[in-house]
Amino acid sequence: MRAIILAAGLGLRLQQPPGEQFPKCLLRFDGVSLLERHLQMLEAVGVDEVVLALGFQPEQVEAELTRAGRKVPEIKLNPRFDLGSVLTVHTVADALTRGGDVLLMDADVLYDERMLAALVAGEHANRLLIDRDFEAGDEPVKLCLKQGVPIELRKQLAVGLDYDMIGESVGFFRFTEAAARRFAEIVAGYVDSGRANLPHEEAVRDLLLERSHAFDTADVTGLPWIEIDFPNDVARATKEVLPQLQRPALQEALKR
Repeated sequence: MRAIILAAGLGLRLQQPPGEQFPKCLLRFDGVSLLERHLQMLEAVGVDEVVLALGFQPEQVEAELTRAGRKVPEIKLNPRFDLGSVLTVHTVADALTRGGDVLLMDADVLYDERMLAALVAGEHANRLLIDRDFEAGDEPVKLCLKQGVPIELRKQLAVGLDYDMIGESVGFFRFTEAAARRFAEIVAGYVDSGRANLPHEEAVRDLLLERSHAFDTADVTGLPWIEIDFPNDVARATKEVLPQLQRPALQEALKR
């Protein structure tokens, strides 16, 4: 199994002072960067092949990996990181299509390791994570199910959409080899048609709605996590999420 970590963006909504901006994956919580947490937890569940999709200040990310004593994993650069994440995913098309199950993960998430365990459980699955306890509004990417089947994945839902479960998508996806290849084709179509500025969730949505590959969902409601986009998310991550994370022993290992 291979993990692709999307960490190319500038993170403008964090409102970092000009000249002091750095990739969000290098945000530290209890002295440990988000990137290092990702790598440690992926190792813990047996995922040892990692591809980093970088764009903004990749040298800072490489320096952090060196500082942490880590071998620098495979890196793919998106020089137009100012565009949408569809283009970033397109830069890692080779990693999507070289075989085996693939995890596609946003880098700016602080999360409990049980969420990752739910994502990788079993063999050869297409899987999404859903959290039914979420704040209403336009920011969360909503995942809607009808009789267990994903029928929508968007921030804004059509009026009258018929579903029997709704939650927030965590932003981690698992694809089988065949589904990953089809996803890469859809992403390429976005780029070729001038839609590279869109979020990659739109391409995931297309894959879901064409029903060519069955997806299951893992319900992670109640587990602590947060996607970090705004300054108040950093505060919430520190005060609310970090103290709830499972396995203090792992957290101590992360700090060493």
